[in-house]
Amino acid sequence: MVSASTTGVNMYGAPVDLSFKNISSLADAWTEEPNSGLRPLKRNSEMKYPSCSLRLNNNSITDLHDLQQTVSHFLAEPSQLSWLDLSFNNILHIDKILCELRELRVLYLHGNSIFILSEVDRLGVLPHLHTITLHGNVIETNKAYRNRVISALPQLKTMDFSAVTRQERVMAKIWHQSNNRSRSNKLLKS
Repeated sequence: MVSASTTGVNMYGAPVDLSFKNISSLADAWTEEPNSGLRPLKRNSEMKYPSCSLRLNNNSITDLHDLQQTVSHFLAEPSQLSWLDLSFNNILHIDKILCELRELRVLYLHGNSIFILSEVDRLGVLPHLHTITLHGNVIETNKAYRNRVISALPQLKTMDFSAVTRQERVMAKIWHQSNNRSRSNKLLKS
């Protein structure tokens, strides 16, 4: 992580909170003023926030098309975004745009409408992602849900606000190996 001394910016400012704003498209967020929280939000000389956290939860967002522009609009150091809350929206897919957030450590996607479990695999390219929430999505009803997510994201420490145990890692690895074997066998037979 870039330190405050190298950028001249304190990246530990309060989260930029755009929750409960009735935002349906991320471009709509650009005209919104963030909610004030316990810690006051301060802007830099470019009118951007020295924060690495962005809350877009409890809105009506359906897609993440303008996510990079939204992050750049609000954050002084957009490449340092490490905490993103997109919970309780109407998101259908785990968009590839999330994979560009290389410093992301915490991602909240619970309470959306994500229905393709294999899209979780995309997030495997995020080297620092250690916390994710996906409960309250259609994918949660898949019996392989937890194994699939832990298998796709082996660095996870917390999933759905619950610690990932050593035993779950072992089970996810076994699940992954048996799943790959059965896929290989199907390909050989076809």
